[in-house]
Amino acid sequence: MTAHSDRHESNARNHPRRWQAHTWRTRASHGRSSTVRAALTASATVALLLGLWQLWVSGGSISPRVLSSPSQIADATVESWSTLLPATMLTAYEGFLGFIIAVAIGTVLGIAMFFWRSVHDAAYPLLAIAQTIPLITIAPLFIIWFGFEPTGKVIITAAFALFPITVQTYRGLMAVPRFYEDVALTCGATPWWTLWHVTLRVAARQIFSGLRISAAYVFSTAATAEYLGARNGLGIWLQAAFNSFRTPLIFAATFVIALLTALLLGLISMTERLCIGSSDE
Repeated sequence: MTAHSDRHESNARNHPRRWQAHTWRTRASHGRSSTVRAALTASATVALLLGLWQLWVSGGSISPRVLSSPSQIADATVESWSTLLPATMLTAYEGFLGFIIAVAIGTVLGIAMFFWRSVHDAAYPLLAIAQTIPLITIAPLFIIWFGFEPTGKVIITAAFALFPITVQTYRGLMAVPRFYEDVALTCGATPWWTLWHVTLRVAARQIFSGLRISAAYVFSTAATAEYLGARNGLGIWLQAAFNSFRTPLIFAATFVIALLTALLLGLISMTERLCIGSSDE
């Protein structure tokens, strides 16, 4: 089997196109196996932690009112699904829309900071200051300005998601070696073509890392904004669960926010793979 594989690889090396196809298939196979292995490891870890959690609460080591077991959380989620689903849909809408707005503005602003130093000097301090402002201090202002409608929650989510995307876009562009652009411009490419096809592509890994940082807390930001003032959403749902001391429902909402975040992170990883390929390639 080994000799046959060696002969196949040797023949492929003697034909450039065959060798390129062989290399691509090898990398693709390695990438798929790495993805499957990572998914199995993560699933096994989560299952183990849930099992230990269930045994700990069921064993009477802690009161279920303080820490609900996974089975109690699942039962409470099923029983309250008719009210949990609409709240989830609203928070998902606010989080996704706010994130999309942040991606559009943050990417353009990061590019502008890269091209024009004056934009960097003017915008960066404001972004940094805005990032340090606690949500609880500005949420009342957005309630005054936009009322209890979702519009205010979308804007708050976008504002808090903007900083990592802008900064990582700018830093990613700054980290691109200058000779990439010089070669493209020497070959007759326009500056905008070079930006789109060369500079942004080289900086894409770091830009996507900024997207992941922002995605990690967009839904928690939306839910917190709802908690401080809204008509519906997971924040209001959490508030009602807390006021009635229904611990399983609090955990249910928490897991829903985590699931929404995982879904968004998965979409970002899929988009990255489609645009620039896997990091293993």
